[in-house]
Amino acid sequence: MTREEKNQFIDDLTVRLNDSSIFYLADIAGLDAESSSKLRRTCFGGDVQLEVVKNTLLKKALEKAEGNFEELYDTLKGNTSIMFANTGNGPAKIIKEFRKKNDKPVLKGAFIEEAIYIGDENLDALVAIKSKEELIGDIIGLLQSPAKNVVSALKSSGGQLAGIVKTLSERPE
Repeated sequence: MTREEKNQFIDDLTVRLNDSSIFYLADIAGLDAESSSKLRRTCFGGDVQLEVVKNTLLKKALEKAEGNFEELYDTLKGNTSIMFANTGNGPAKIIKEFRKKNDKPVLKGAFIEEAIYIGDENLDALVAIKSKEELIGDIIGLLQSPAKNVVSALKSSGGQLAGIVKTLSERPE
């Protein structure tokens, strides 16, 4: 790779880092060709972009990118792959599922909405992070619950005021 190609790669990676609020750094060294191909297909199916990068080029791109990524610099040793995603827990779920049959990939670090996670021990916590859509669904469910209780109370008592009061008073707190 010529110096000009390296500079272009760094610039392109910097743009991707600036445009992405979620990316994971993982070590996939040691995977055979079949497993590596299977991981790439899984990532593609999960709307995660997986790319193997050179540590020095990634570090230069992180330095140029907007934001403070200094905590991730120490993870840039050995083989490094970067996983770009739209959901915070997407890559973590892929890694966890893939590791049921392999010992790789190993999570080196993750950047999710301005928070940095270092180390493979954070994988379970990252899997538990809910996506924006999951949070919206939970909130809508919570907001609908009181309305459903009132409608249910009205239906069960046939609309009689005494029946409504009785139903509401018997409801567990």
